[in-house]
Amino acid sequence: MVLEAKPDVVHHPYWPRNLELQNYIPNDRPSWQFLTFVFSTSGILLLLTWFVASWRSKTWGPFGTWRTLIISWFTICVFIHTVIDGWFALYYMEIPGDQSFLSQLFKEYGKGDSRYMISDNFIICVETVTFCVLTPLSLWTAVAFLSRQSHRYVLQLVVSIGQLYGDVLYFYTAYRDGFRHSEKWHPTYFWFYFVFLNGLWIIIPSILIWDAWKHLSGCQRVMDANKVKKH
Repeated sequence: MVLEAKPDVVHHPYWPRNLELQNYIPNDRPSWQFLTFVFSTSGILLLLTWFVASWRSKTWGPFGTWRTLIISWFTICVFIHTVIDGWFALYYMEIPGDQSFLSQLFKEYGKGDSRYMISDNFIICVETVTFCVLTPLSLWTAVAFLSRQSHRYVLQLVVSIGQLYGDVLYFYTAYRDGFRHSEKWHPTYFWFYFVFLNGLWIIIPSILIWDAWKHLSGCQRVMDANKVKKH
């Protein structure tokens, strides 16, 4: 009697524990390198945007701390949506077995949401749309504010609604799955990677939607008042 050989079991840190990953190779880089890359690059972009805003203020007048932070946010979004989201949108099939830096970044983040490791259909769609649509719109928004274009608050509203909508669906689909793609309540993988990092795209866009609403409503009130005066 010939026994059929069983395939080797691939050990991985992802949830659910019975998840099967073909060609998976563990990371050989520590997690602090990925966090340092993301946060240091974001910090550098914040400083560069602050410098450019200060320089542009000589022509347009001061932007103020709040407005400069908003411009910096959209600049950082360009980096996140282009480099990180874009990498996943282009190479999601190769990530489990790839050892390039950004693929390892996703393998580390996958400990908080293993949908990035299994080419989940929703994740592919939302990241691809984010890369293709929100990247150029975020860049346009930052430039529009720096050059005081009249449609800058319209762009802020559109981009923020897109970010908020995508993130609500991201959390809601995970909730519908019972958060089974993460180790629930883990302080790093669940609360920091999954909840906190993604929660920023709930909190900040919500504030910016309110900010754009306030400015656009104010402009409309002025226009309505002028029409009344003309009549």
